[in-house]
Amino acid sequence: MLLLALLVTVLYAEFARHQLALSQLAGYVIGVGFVVSLLGSVLLHELGHALTARRYGIGVRGITLELLGGYTEMDRDAPSPRVDLLVSLAGPAVSAVLGALSVAATLALPDRTVANQLAFQLAVSNVIVAVFNILPGLPLDGGRALRAAVWALTRDRHRGTEVAGWVGRVVAAGTALLVAALTLTRHLAPLALPLMLLVAFTLWRGAGQSIRYARISRRFPLIDLTRLARPVWPVPTGTPLAEAQRRHAEGGPPGAALLVTDNAGRPVGLVDPAAAAAVPPERRPWLAVDAVTRSLSALPALPVGLDGERVMEAVQTHPGAQYVVTAGEDVVGVLHIADLAQLLEPDRKMNT
Repeated sequence: MLLLALLVTVLYAEFARHQLALSQLAGYVIGVGFVVSLLGSVLLHELGHALTARRYGIGVRGITLELLGGYTEMDRDAPSPRVDLLVSLAGPAVSAVLGALSVAATLALPDRTVANQLAFQLAVSNVIVAVFNILPGLPLDGGRALRAAVWALTRDRHRGTEVAGWVGRVVAAGTALLVAALTLTRHLAPLALPLMLLVAFTLWRGAGQSIRYARISRRFPLIDLTRLARPVWPVPTGTPLAEAQRRHAEGGPPGAALLVTDNAGRPVGLVDPAAAAAVPPERRPWLAVDAVTRSLSALPALPVGLDGERVMEAVQTHPGAQYVVTAGEDVVGVLHIADLAQLLEPDRKMNT
């Protein structure tokens, strides 16, 4: 982003110098001001999404700003196609209003002045952002609107996401072809070609992620912690690591996690498989399991009755490799994130 901001600053500084006959320093000051104004426009665009989402009870975790756009992270999906549509179109609506205000400022300010040029560039930028963002393909706002429309027609949000994702790939490919054609016909400066191709690539990648997410989310109902969680095998605190591993090998279920319990039989921690494997075999008879144990308080817990969507929300909120599966105060299993990933994407090769 810093490199992109520097590039835009330099390009706009040179443009302003030639248009207004300014010094080099004044041109760079205007270039920096233009970048700051662009970021402000992007922030207002994303605030349109965020405030509309909060209006309908959807929490907002944060806003990520980039020079070419931004992203508003919400804590859950829209509850209905109507809300999804309103949240999606709020951002382009803000950009359209900013564009209209900038056009009015451009017409009101004296021609060939710094203020006039900045207002003109902001008008062009916001109008382009508003128009481009309503194109009907994910990850653009228009793609989210298309998803809402397909969702309303089919009653299937996942299908709406997948359709809008494939349309997004068409939009990305069309953008790349249009940019190449404009560059070849000299309607677009060659220096802008890499920037516009970066935009097209970002759209293609975002569309692909949307398609992938739609396919994954279809499998959320398959998440059943009672079947997916690996069993646990209790060993008392202070047990030598070698002895704990021997007991598990002789009588424990395959793949079970070693659950360390205190003198009263209460679970206190899980043996870390990676840490245990790193202990040399000759030291394992003399090293207690406690030395390679992670406290249960340090591991996120999942109640056994959670449905698939709630499990995914918990995993996204508390990323980790392992999750303790509980039934009341009892630990009944351990969910490995690799097992969850394998369930959601069975055709994808996983690293083990």
